[in-house]
Amino acid sequence: MDKVKGKGDGNQKKRLVTSLLVVGGFTIFLLYNNGFFRNRENSGASSFEYGTKSVRAFGWGSDEDNDHLSKQEELPLFGQDESQSNFIPKSFPVCDDRHSELIPCLDRNHITQMRLKLDLSLMEHYERHCPLPERRFNCLIPPPHGYKVPIKWPKSRDEVWQANIPHTHLAHEKSDQNWMVVKGDKIEFPGGGTHFHYGADKYIASLANMLNFTGDNLNNEGRVRTILDVGCGVASFGGYLLSSDILAMSLAPNDVHQNQIQFALERGIPAYLGVLGTKRLPYPSRSFELAHCSRCRIDWLQRDGILLLELDRLLRPGGYFAYSSPEAYATDEEDLRIWREMSALVERMCWKIAAKRNQTVIWVKPLTNDCYMNREPGTQPPMCKSDDDPDSVWGVPMQACITPYPAETQRDKGSGLAPWPARLTSPPPRLASLDISSETFEKDTAVWQKRVDKYWDLLSPKISTNTLRNIMDMRAHLGSFAAALRRRDVWVMNVVPEDEQHHLKVVYDRGLIGSVHDWCEAYSTYPRTYDLLHAWEVVSEVEKRGCSPEDLLLEMDRILRPTGFALFRDKKPALEFVNKYLAALRWETVAAVGADADHDLADDELILLVQKSRVSA
Repeated sequence: MDKVKGKGDGNQKKRLVTSLLVVGGFTIFLLYNNGFFRNRENSGASSFEYGTKSVRAFGWGSDEDNDHLSKQEELPLFGQDESQSNFIPKSFPVCDDRHSELIPCLDRNHITQMRLKLDLSLMEHYERHCPLPERRFNCLIPPPHGYKVPIKWPKSRDEVWQANIPHTHLAHEKSDQNWMVVKGDKIEFPGGGTHFHYGADKYIASLANMLNFTGDNLNNEGRVRTILDVGCGVASFGGYLLSSDILAMSLAPNDVHQNQIQFALERGIPAYLGVLGTKRLPYPSRSFELAHCSRCRIDWLQRDGILLLELDRLLRPGGYFAYSSPEAYATDEEDLRIWREMSALVERMCWKIAAKRNQTVIWVKPLTNDCYMNREPGTQPPMCKSDDDPDSVWGVPMQACITPYPAETQRDKGSGLAPWPARLTSPPPRLASLDISSETFEKDTAVWQKRVDKYWDLLSPKISTNTLRNIMDMRAHLGSFAAALRRRDVWVMNVVPEDEQHHLKVVYDRGLIGSVHDWCEAYSTYPRTYDLLHAWEVVSEVEKRGCSPEDLLLEMDRILRPTGFALFRDKKPALEFVNKYLAALRWETVAAVGADADHDLADDELILLVQKSRVSA
């Protein structure tokens, strides 16, 4: 049985601390908790030296502070008074090696142990099922044996260290399709795929040629910027789109090819673990100019076409669906039947064939509601009800209905977005639905540009030009943090908290990508997938909602690569809380800045930049 932490009430914690003071030692603490963790040596020492001049000005990272931690004192946590104090460990234990790839909300062992009644035919077993707080792991996820600092972008697009993802079954299973090849201590990616054996670059050019785009460039002079790649494999399609200024959200479940998204993120390609099952994908309506599915084994006809209707919700007016599959060039009777039924379905959805060649068909979605309004009464699938919010996505069931366009889209005969890159800084039409003015948008863009420039000054002693690649903004708001990074060779996963989820449509309208998430839970990604986490008031918000800031820090450590950075911008009590856990997390303070050094900060705000140690074991 996997061992997890238990969270008792205040009296239990006091008794625990009293016992610890009597017996004196962290090892006894583990034994007291019923041997919940594997017995292994934990010195608590980081590979970095704690304490810098910048942090000692705040009394952080000093020898005196480390002495307090070494004495295992009972320190008051932020948001609590002295009577509710929690024990702060000198060091978190390290999880068992078998948990080196743990994704808490997509953990098959957890699903099995909970004996959840899931419908396998609906892919529910690949959806999120998070452990209760008392069953969460209270330990640091270790890297696999022999782990190395990842190869830097752009070289990482084509090769990664085998030790970092010690799985080669895809190389053998897809050996005839050029997905990946094992060569010595590396895994190489020739750029092939199930339907593009000769390379993703040639396949992408062929799609653009089918649509008569200028120069066979799929970005269509900036009109195609965001793409959803469903069943993406190891994301070579998305990786080769980047050179065309196209940003793809590569999506795949943690299924029998369970490491494909892990490979994508290790390569430095934007990707997310998700599945077309029963819940809406965590993206707002009208987010993508093109959806792509290459031999992804999805039954688009199931449940009255509900999965295809989910893609319809996500596509912009005039958006495309590129589909490469045997049904598109049907030869046997079963393929012909599927093709006839799918063709009839998309016709009722008002999609039209834009191009069809060899193994691929590309449909296009209408620009306006005119076709929907002209359908015969009772035509299936129906239009969604007027009270259905297509931008409400967190935990919301998919709907087998067509999402109509709002009045302004009907009026403008399209999304009204500027081509890329102008759309990055142009106030998008959907701002009005959030009651945000163009002036506020432009001010937000300017403010975050200044903030990011200052962040880079803090980071500069620790990084070179290619140190950072995968970045997450944990509370993206309008996406201005990511917009400020456009000139740098990075990509940003813009995470919008579920209680602000409607802001994500502005992020996508700017030509950026992201997802909705609730930080009271673990994120849908593998361990060690991000180089930099930007946490703007995330710690405060989690505590305000009654969730565990400690769990949040452990989750940040899980998804942060060794030597990666976490950049906090938050209220003083929140960052004082974070500071108390740095030694236990094996994080080093790089810099801390207050209002006296940065006039953009309020008096009760701080910036804290920390770096994760090279290894967690």
